[in-house]
Amino acid sequence: MKSIAVLISGSGTNLQAIIDACSSGRIPDAEVKFVFSNRKAAYGLTRAQSASPPIPTDTLALQPFLKADAQRTRIDYDLEVARRIITGFPDSKIDLIVLAGFMHVLSEEFLDVISGVREYETDKRISTPIPIINLHPALPGAFDGANAIQRAFEAYQKGDIKGTGVMVHYVVKEVDRGAPILVREVEILPEDDIAALEERMHKTEHALLLDAVKKVLSQEPESISS
Repeated sequence: MKSIAVLISGSGTNLQAIIDACSSGRIPDAEVKFVFSNRKAAYGLTRAQSASPPIPTDTLALQPFLKADAQRTRIDYDLEVARRIITGFPDSKIDLIVLAGFMHVLSEEFLDVISGVREYETDKRISTPIPIINLHPALPGAFDGANAIQRAFEAYQKGDIKGTGVMVHYVVKEVDRGAPILVREVEILPEDDIAALEERMHKTEHALLLDAVKKVLSQEPESISS
């Protein structure tokens, strides 16, 4: 049985889709075993706790973490998040980390821990790199970073693009520049407003993310590329 950790910041609709897909067998031989949020009020935490059986959760917000010690930095926060993800698993084994609406850019130091290059605790590091994937509402190389749907809609209105899309990609230090796993184009219609486009994008996101999770988990570790 493969173990998945999901990082969220909000309502957790994509998290719920993954939980349901694992339960139904659409994503075979896999379970969501841990959910982490950088926002204490994220409804996705309630979704995890309401699952059957309940999924262990943890939360740590950036600003309270920094304010608790003037010497702490954003990198310290990322290292603590990495430590909690690794040690938060009941069986201490993670096969995949999914960023599902996680609104925090992870540092190179975080990625070094997850890849086994850097220790997560004194004299402790993971032996096998853990793939990290991210859902991004844009096509590869277009609208990296925040507010991608809004920016694509504005570009369409200006006549700069004819459509947009969704991708799931491996996470690397350059934001939204990791190798795409799956990509799907999304049409923008002349009568669309931003709400209509967002609804169409979100429907595409759910299906694409589930297909990407299934694809990555079915691969042998040496075939996974970042």
